Amino acid sequence: MTTAMVFDLETVPDLARYAAAHGLTGQNEEVIRADLGDSFPKSIFHEIICIGAVVAHSEDHHWVVDAIGAPHVGDRTEKDLITAFVDKIDELRPRLISFAGHSFDLPVLRYRAMIHSVSAPGLTLRPYFHRFTSDCLDLCDELASFNFGAKVTLDELSKAMGFPGKPSGMNGADVETYFRAGRIEEIASYCETDVLNTYRIWLKYELFRGNLTKSAYEASENSVRDFIQSHSNAKPHLLMRSGEIDSP
Repeated sequence: MTTAMVFDLETVPDLARYAAAHGLTGQNEEVIRADLGDSFPKSIFHEIICIGAVVAHSEDHHWVVDAIGAPHVGDRTEKDLITAFVDKIDELRPRLISFAGHSFDLPVLRYRAMIHSVSAPGLTLRPYFHRFTSDCLDLCDELASFNFGAKVTLDELSKAMGFPGKPSGMNGADVETYFRAGRIEEIASYCETDVLNTYRIWLKYELFRGNLTKSAYEASENSVRDFIQSHSNAKPHLLMRSGEIDSP
């Protein structure tokens, strides 16, 4: 069975690791943040707090959604979060799909797995880290033809394609604020909307490339709708607007 997995990480700055790497161990948070500045932290200094994923399998020439979830550190440690994720990759050996995964998610995942001494042989069973293979498709790079000037954000792309995009009132810059306020469930819900949008964009790209016929694309979209409707009580944030999925 052919399996695809769309994934996305949510992270916050790891001030302790940054301090250790820059001779600031023992300094207070204000000093460490001042040294870090306003720049986006390097990949190794991102603590993973949530890993969202859509898992789907190919069936009768279209894609069927098996699961949408976003486990988080509210329920387990970062190490356990990473271990469970890489073990699932080892089990399924899926094609991975991401948005900006090669520039962010994959390097962060590898660095953090190594920090926690997590064995992740599943990540080397396919050339996921080879940028120009299709084993881990980075839609941000792929759709822009690896041209920085042609890149768009996930929210822009989703909305331009007619999908809901990110929920109003929250974006990636808000994740740390939500996390410090203990609003981890809201971050997980936000992450699930991101992977769902990414999955639907990927389906449209598969249609564009001829890997899905028009009827197979529509069947794949129907599977998305069916999954969301059947999980609407537990995941109301995934209900789509603009008439694509009617609220119950």
